Amino acid sequence: MLKITLTTLLLFFGLLTLKAQTDSAATEDKDEGKLTFGGYIDSYYLHAFNRPTTGNLMGMAANGMGGAGSVGGAGRAFDRLTDQFALGLVQFKAMYSNKKSDMVIDLTFGPNAELGQFGNQRAIAPPTSATPAGTNSFSTYAAGYYPANGNQSMLYNTSAAIKQAYWTYKATSKLSFTAGQFGTHVGYEVIDAPLNYNYSLSNLFNNGPFYHIGAKASYVFSDRISLMAGLVNNWDDLTAWTKQKDVIAQLFLNPFHKWNIYLNYIGGHDDDGFKSQYGTVIAGAPTGPTPGNFANQNIAYTNPFQTTNYNRNLFDLTTGWQVSGKLYFGLNAAAGEYNISTHGATTPDLANYLKTTFGSTHPKWGGVALYSNYQITDWLGVGVRAEHFDDRHQVRYICAVNNALTITAPITLATGHLILKPEFRFDESPTVNGGVNYYEGQYKNGAVQSRKTQTTLGMAVIYKY
Repeated sequence: MLKITLTTLLLFFGLLTLKAQTDSAATEDKDEGKLTFGGYIDSYYLHAFNRPTTGNLMGMAANGMGGAGSVGGAGRAFDRLTDQFALGLVQFKAMYSNKKSDMVIDLTFGPNAELGQFGNQRAIAPPTSATPAGTNSFSTYAAGYYPANGNQSMLYNTSAAIKQAYWTYKATSKLSFTAGQFGTHVGYEVIDAPLNYNYSLSNLFNNGPFYHIGAKASYVFSDRISLMAGLVNNWDDLTAWTKQKDVIAQLFLNPFHKWNIYLNYIGGHDDDGFKSQYGTVIAGAPTGPTPGNFANQNIAYTNPFQTTNYNRNLFDLTTGWQVSGKLYFGLNAAAGEYNISTHGATTPDLANYLKTTFGSTHPKWGGVALYSNYQITDWLGVGVRAEHFDDRHQVRYICAVNNALTITAPITLATGHLILKPEFRFDESPTVNGGVNYYEGQYKNGAVQSRKTQTTLGMAVIYKY
C-alpha cells in the first residue's frame, strides 16, 4: 500500500513539473515583454568670479549688451544662472521591451528641458510686422518659432515636454528600424545630467543638434562594427523648415577591447533657418540684415537669400578608451560647414554680402574636446575636460571662439542614486575678426565691465531612480 502511494505521489509531482515547464515555455513564446521606469532630477548652485550684473553666464553679447551685431555669447547654454539655487531638469522615462520591439517615452520638464527643446517651442507672440501668407518668420519681440499657419502653431504647446518618443522594431537579430523623436547620434555628451561626467555641457554639445524627428535603420555586422542611416526633419525642429530632409549616418567601430569609435554625419540641402539671415525686411521690422547667428535672429524677413541653393554638413568623431578599471580617456571632434552657391541668386552681390557678414561663402564651425576621468575610490572620482570651439563665422549659437577647462569631482552616495558634482570651470574668448564676444563683469564707474575670461565654481546635485 505504501509503495502504491509513493508511486502515485511521484507521478503527481512529475505531472506538476511537466505542466510548469510547459507553462514557462508558453509564457516565453508569448513574450509579454518588460516595462521599466526611470528618471532623475538635478539642481545646481554656481558662483562666477567675474560677477555678472545680470546674474547670467551667457556672455555680454548674448545678454544684449554687446552692441550692434553682437547676437551670440561665449558663455554657457544650460547652467547659466549664478549666485542662486537653480533647478535643472526633471525627467520621467518609460521603456517597454520584448524580443521583437522596444518603445521609449522620455518626458522632461524644467529650465533645461525648455532649453533642450527650443525647436519644439512656440514664440509667446506672433511677429509684430505683417507676414506674407505662408512665410515663416520670427517674432520681433520674442525668440522662438511662430508658424504663420495658426493650426500649425497650435502644435507647439505640450510638445516641448517630449524629449524622446520612439519605437524600434527588431526585424532580425542584426537589423532594426526606429521611428519617432530621438536624441541625436552626434557628439560625446547628452542632455541627461547623470550620464555626463561633467555637469556643465561642452560647446560642442551646446552648438550641435539635440534631437531629430524621423526614421532610421541599424545593422549590426558583428560585435566590432555596425552601421546606422536614416532621414530626419532637419535639426531640433518639431516641423520641417522645408520639404527637404536631412541624411543621418553613424559607423560604429570597436578596434579592440574597451576602445569604441563613432563616426557621425548629418547634412542636407536647404535644411534650416539660414534663409532668415538675408533678404527683404518685412515692412515695419527693424532695418537689416543684422550680422550674426541666424538661429537667434529676432527680425522678421521675407524669403531671405532669394535662393535656397545651399547645403549644410556636419561631421563628428566620438571615441573613448577605458584604459583600466579606473582610468578613461575620451575625445570629441566636429567640423561643420555651409556650402552656399551664389549661382542664380536674384539678390545683387550675394557673395560679397556673405564674405562681409560671415567671412566666407562657406562659413564653418567646429571644435575638439579632450576628456580624462579617474576613479579614485568607489564613491569619488575626478574628471578633466579641455575644449576649443570655433564659431568665428557666427553660424551657430556661440558666435565666438571659446577655450574652456572644466574639472569635476563626482561624489556618489545612496548606493548610486545621489550624485554630487563639485565643479570648477574656466572660459576664455579671444577676439577674432574684430568680434565683440566677451563676458559680463560687475557694474563699476557707471558702466558694466567687460571681461575676456569667466571663472565659475559650483555644485550640482543629481538624484536618479
